[in-house]
Amino acid sequence: MIWNETAECMSRDERTALQGKRLKAVVERVYFNCEPYRKRMQQAGVTPGDINSLEDIVKLPFTCKQDLRDYYPFGLLSSPMSEIVRIHASSGTTGKPIVVGYTRNDLGVWNEVGARCLTAYGLGKNDVVQVSYGYGLFTGGLGVHGAVETIGGTVVPMSSGNTDKQILMLRDMGVKALCCTPSYALHLAECIERSGIPRSDFQLKVGIFGAEPWTEQMRKEIERRLGVKAFDIYGLTEITGPGVGHECEFQCGTHINEDHFYPEIVNPETGEPVAPGEVGELVFTTLTKEGMPLIRFRTHDLTKLNYDKCECGRTSVRMSKIMGRCDDMLIIRGVNVFPSQIESVILETEEFEPHFFITVDRVNNTDTFEIKVEVKEQFYTDDISGMLKLQKKLASRIQSVVGLNPTIRLVEPRSLQRSEGKEKRVLDKRVFCN
Repeated sequence: MIWNETAECMSRDERTALQGKRLKAVVERVYFNCEPYRKRMQQAGVTPGDINSLEDIVKLPFTCKQDLRDYYPFGLLSSPMSEIVRIHASSGTTGKPIVVGYTRNDLGVWNEVGARCLTAYGLGKNDVVQVSYGYGLFTGGLGVHGAVETIGGTVVPMSSGNTDKQILMLRDMGVKALCCTPSYALHLAECIERSGIPRSDFQLKVGIFGAEPWTEQMRKEIERRLGVKAFDIYGLTEITGPGVGHECEFQCGTHINEDHFYPEIVNPETGEPVAPGEVGELVFTTLTKEGMPLIRFRTHDLTKLNYDKCECGRTSVRMSKIMGRCDDMLIIRGVNVFPSQIESVILETEEFEPHFFITVDRVNNTDTFEIKVEVKEQFYTDDISGMLKLQKKLASRIQSVVGLNPTIRLVEPRSLQRSEGKEKRVLDKRVFCN
């Protein structure tokens, strides 16, 4: 199913022309309504008159997360506060939060692109959707909530937490689709299994997961344990929450709603565009946003783009699964390591639960690399030799993937802390070293 065939299936030439027109308009908007952008463009020697087509986007300077903190809270708005009807923000756990203002038109666009996502997952007006993303300043809860109402579905606004009640509502409300982080979906699956409630008591068919990177191995694990078809939904606080991109039934990449959010892939070191199909850092320009448009915002997400037409009929560009983040990459003894690589190995090894925690430290000027991982109940034993074999097996597999031999600490099932929001899986103690 397709929600907006005109927008989602237009030809590449039509879309490029539309993007160029919208780019020119949004550049004029920020130049004349947002002093920091005007100063940045003047420093770069660029005026709105220099932007006449989509190809001219490379003339524009980048925006980064620090810019949003530097101009906290409202310095990057391009609309007066009288037109801002909602504020969203990041958690702000590492400094000032990222604050984003939405006009009524912005919320309308957000609901529309969200409706495209849910329709692509096969949902419609007769379906019940449980939203277990956090509500409030986080974009996840209200973002999907508005999309469900737009397609005419029934929303169960659970928010995060209270797992027992989550399970009760999933069963008793006849919920067809669950929206939450993939790590919390696994936690729910684990709790349902322990509850003894048979899967046949649930009508759950669709999982809508995002807000944190997750691998294909985790997708398969969630699908097996919850009995759903698991779909990726992509968004970010700075651009728009869930709705920037979505998978379709063929699940061969995330369709970007690029009539509203124009994607580029650049070399994270130089900022220069990479060749088509190459991996690099994802950059977005909001083409229609009024409240706080962003020009060439560097997401730090690493991915690649595919412009081929999809089997579903959509012609929008498809983004490969996020491979990691520039700022999530760990450099251990000179080797680049992504947490997603560790997750993939653990999920491919039948003896382990998909719950782990990485600790990196520096002892005697040498990096240490430790991974705590839960062993499944049927494999956890007091037999020391058996546990040692499991340790060696996992360490060997991880070494073959990342090129480093980690210290493996096997722990009991359900002993690692569970998260109801974004999973925290890494502690790098080296930042505290002198």
